[in-house]
Amino acid sequence: MHRLDAAFSALADPTRRAILARLSLGETTVMELARPFEMTQPAVSRHLKVLEEAGLIVRRIEGTKRPCSLAPTALNEIDQWLAMLRRALEANYDRLDEVLAEMEPSKEKDRK
Repeated sequence: MHRLDAAFSALADPTRRAILARLSLGETTVMELARPFEMTQPAVSRHLKVLEEAGLIVRRIEGTKRPCSLAPTALNEIDQWLAMLRRALEANYDRLDEVLAEMEPSKEKDRK
């Protein structure tokens, strides 16, 4: 659960979401990630550290560069958690549909 909390905490920041959106297009370096933001490279690196600790990205060393990419299983835990919520909501809606269906005949009786 700690990993899920860390992932949601990381995703709460719009800059980190933008970084993930960029990484969804493919691997890139820290300097390339820093370009569109009005912040220093060290500030972007701090965002990357949060994303990495949350398990959302991976970084590797390639000479003096530190290419970043989305972690292959980054969103699995989030997706599983959302799927559990989706199933619970669907069950609630199914029960509501049943209650509403049972109410329909009584409405027709009231009209007569």
